[in-house]
Amino acid sequence: MKKCNEIMTKNPVYCLPNDSVAKAAELMKSRNIGSIPVVDNEQTGKLVGIVTDRDLALKIIAEGRDAKSTKVETVMTHKVVTCHADDDLQKALDAMAEHQLRRIPVVDNDNRIVGIIAQADVATRAGQPEKTAEMVKEVSQANGM
Repeated sequence: MKKCNEIMTKNPVYCLPNDSVAKAAELMKSRNIGSIPVVDNEQTGKLVGIVTDRDLALKIIAEGRDAKSTKVETVMTHKVVTCHADDDLQKALDAMAEHQLRRIPVVDNDNRIVGIIAQADVATRAGQPEKTAEMVKEVSQANGM
């Protein structure tokens, strides 16, 4: 079984809690990504949240809020499910399936962001198409709503 650090995208783009939601959206667009880890500051790089395109759609657009004046910290998820670089990939896949996540941040022992694993990373780097198919199925299942 591969380790998370073999699959993850290293040094992911991130934003800060006080950045505007508009800046986060611009980063998502320019990097063609659906989520951005949020770190406390550039020096420590400690993960404090994550903001997704879904957060922007539901908490900014749907509520008619101003993206330029709204701070990332007001719309980000604060309790982030993570994995570690030396974890077995299966541990990350299980967490993604359990919490219906399409991506999971990878942190070090000090909770500093070191990477991120997205469904596409698993599909293109894991070399296990059956694991990819199972993960996509589990993440996409309705959660009883």
